[in-house]
Amino acid sequence: MVDGVTRPQQRKGENGNPESDQPYISNRLLTVPNLLCFMRLAGSIILIPIALWDQQKLFLWLFIFLAMTDWFDGKLAILLNQRTVIGAQLDSWADAALYAALLFGVVIIHGETLRDEFIWVIAAPATYLISTAAGFWKYRRWPSYHTRAAKTSWFLTLVAAITLFTGWSLWPLRIALTAIALTNLEALCITIISPRWRADVTSIYHAWRDRDVD
Repeated sequence: MVDGVTRPQQRKGENGNPESDQPYISNRLLTVPNLLCFMRLAGSIILIPIALWDQQKLFLWLFIFLAMTDWFDGKLAILLNQRTVIGAQLDSWADAALYAALLFGVVIIHGETLRDEFIWVIAAPATYLISTAAGFWKYRRWPSYHTRAAKTSWFLTLVAAITLFTGWSLWPLRIALTAIALTNLEALCITIISPRWRADVTSIYHAWRDRDVD
């Protein structure tokens, strides 16, 4: 356990020793993945004035770049063996800032288009707030599960942003918002069944399977 955070369970090999391919989680702050998260946080702030200036192309391209850092930081954390306790939380904070900036930009730039999409739009942030509040209430800290569903929602959101800002279709946005809401509900269920805070939970199945692991 690291600072009250449960390490991933180590499986035993044939000789009874822990397998060496299990990830090590440290407390380091200055890592490549963490620097990408800091970049995403700073870029999310920059998206706000860009939206206010109605610079649609610049907003879209910067969002795509920042969203790709979310993909790269997870891959680099594994490849460089730089998974950290603070990194899991920092990644969640950066994601929240990025998608809050995206929501702000979409409302500012495409408010008229989304007027009839209110139910689709409100479901995603509402379920996120409920899920996050549950995590704070139970663990006194931000949930950082990074489930497979969240990774799928990341891709769908990226596609939805491109199709919305290029005027192609609203259906990818509706699909992405539905996926986000379902992802948030899964995170809520993980919080309910997990006795303690843990990062990088693959799915609700894995949370249920590992709920008694110290």
